[in-house]
Amino acid sequence: MTSKHWTLVGGAVACLSTFSLAAAPWLEPGDPRARYAVQKLADRGHMNRSVTTWPMMWSALEAGNQTSIKADQPSVGLASAYLRFEKEEQAKPGFRGEFSASAQSEIPAITGFSNNNLTKAGTSLNLQWLGDTWALGLNPAYTNNPDDDEEFRLDGSYLAATASNWVFGAGAIDRWWGPGWQSSLILSNNARPIPSVWINRNDTRAFETPWLSWIGPWQFTVMAGQYESDRAVPDAKFIGMRFTFRPVDGLDIGLSRALMVGGEGRPEDASTLWDALIGRDNSQDGPENDPGNQLGSIDIRYGFAVGEQSMSLYTQMMGEDEAGAFPAKKSWMFGGDWTSQLLNSEQQWFVEYTNTLADDVIGSAAPNVSYEHFQYRSGYRHYGRNMATGFDGDAEAVTLGAYHFLDNGSNLTAKASYAELNKDGGNRTVVTNDNVFYTAPIDSQHVAILDLGYGTQAFAGWLDLTLQVTDKKIEYISGKKDQWSAGASWTYRF
Repeated sequence: MTSKHWTLVGGAVACLSTFSLAAAPWLEPGDPRARYAVQKLADRGHMNRSVTTWPMMWSALEAGNQTSIKADQPSVGLASAYLRFEKEEQAKPGFRGEFSASAQSEIPAITGFSNNNLTKAGTSLNLQWLGDTWALGLNPAYTNNPDDDEEFRLDGSYLAATASNWVFGAGAIDRWWGPGWQSSLILSNNARPIPSVWINRNDTRAFETPWLSWIGPWQFTVMAGQYESDRAVPDAKFIGMRFTFRPVDGLDIGLSRALMVGGEGRPEDASTLWDALIGRDNSQDGPENDPGNQLGSIDIRYGFAVGEQSMSLYTQMMGEDEAGAFPAKKSWMFGGDWTSQLLNSEQQWFVEYTNTLADDVIGSAAPNVSYEHFQYRSGYRHYGRNMATGFDGDAEAVTLGAYHFLDNGSNLTAKASYAELNKDGGNRTVVTNDNVFYTAPIDSQHVAILDLGYGTQAFAGWLDLTLQVTDKKIEYISGKKDQWSAGASWTYRF
């Protein structure tokens, strides 16, 4: 694999020019350094594109480059170089591949914006081909002793095609919707991705008509997939939608919805889907006729330059129900992030507060509501893991995190969280397969969590070492998780 050191040395020269367009798919969630680079370029006014919807189309990043960075090179030159390096590695037409091997002592239940390894040991072969119109990814993986009883996986596989300015795809890819670094309240990579079909814009440029140009650059994604069979309502359907726009340079606004409808024994006709889409799912016609479960969220992020660095403030609100065409029974997240350049290296910092006990921040707390439903009793989970935040519902948590990007291409991670899980102590989740570990906390628990990581070039590939430590064993409805989780993964590109 080409040395990451090239990113910072040889790439520092290449970064002075603008990106060139190329046929390519997307920049996946899970790489904090790539996210740091995207946000810093956008917050300092070099790229007018939204930064809160992942995966992020390479075409949007390239076309969004709006100003020369030459005068600002000391601040953003290395960030731009890293993105250029990853683009040339990931987005060049033709064939590319990756082989990965990993092992860890325990599968962490609480994750953030990282490449989360949801197996104790395994190998994968990621093969991708990119053409002018088509893109194909095949990622077969074998996992040993997984939490979900699925040893063979195809997560990360896809088939996608571009028509006009739209991308049509089918497969199972990770997503992250929202501005948070530790949590998304609506959709994240905490759980395995749902196999789905989707459509989204390729380049997120603004409307040309004066009537709509005020919206600024915008992205729209809609996806439809199916949950696993072994759950309280087998083969339930999932529909996700997200619309983001950037009316002012630096201001990202995101509107998201997630629906659970149909499944074995549940209606799936057009009228049921219509009732779900218009929000007629609060048992207006009786609980037995309720079309499904849905979540809605609104998130806002404002990023700006501070001297030679950048900073942002962000929030996300998620509602489990609808009242007056607005999300009700709300969960909240508030945070801020900022950058620095110390010790000949670059840093990304963040602090984030999350509260998923419905209406606990504003109003009277409503426990056992967030990510739960009286019909879909396995909850808003895929193979036992919450599809949004790893803290799950009825939790309150604060996280302080830092990423340290060394000038030789290596990186360090440190995050500390303190959380109260399942504040009410109740639980509505139904487990239908004892071989699947449900990460729904049982009883109220206070827990401190420390995450450490180190990534570097090693053995002609890339090595990541991770460590998560909790001050006590967290108890879930499926059992306890160990206090220590030490892991290593190695990836070779070819």
